[in-house]
Amino acid sequence: MRGLVKGLGITLKNMTKPSVTHRYPDVPLPMPDRFRGIQYFDPDLCIVCNQCVRICPTDCITLTGKKHPDPEKKGKVIDTYDINFEICILCDLCTEVCPTEAIVMTNNYELAVYSRDDLFKNMEWLHQNDENVRKENNLNKPNLAPGGNKK
Repeated sequence: MRGLVKGLGITLKNMTKPSVTHRYPDVPLPMPDRFRGIQYFDPDLCIVCNQCVRICPTDCITLTGKKHPDPEKKGKVIDTYDINFEICILCDLCTEVCPTEAIVMTNNYELAVYSRDDLFKNMEWLHQNDENVRKENNLNKPNLAPGGNKK
């Protein structure tokens, strides 16, 4: 009988404590600001310097560009930008070397898919990934509000 009372006492004591579980699928977990999540890519800022491709340790980035169509302007125009998230380790090196900050990390982390082919993301998909952009990068992005969402 004493064991039953002791067990109920422990149960009643723990019922008053705050819950430690999260309602994960319904409510996303808040991530710290320095979390390395899926990249956001702004093709308007990209100068096709290929530094992100050269520094990538897994060679998961594909970047191609073409000569600027206006002969009076120098440089290149971006043609394609693809990331293979099947092998991407989200190391943040591509965002560190980008001179124009065309690539920035976000706090988004959900990439679960049924097919490996769906892990190949193109320039349009990465550009639409504009939620939860790191706060430190929002200072340089005129089209993003402080929370990372578009104005």
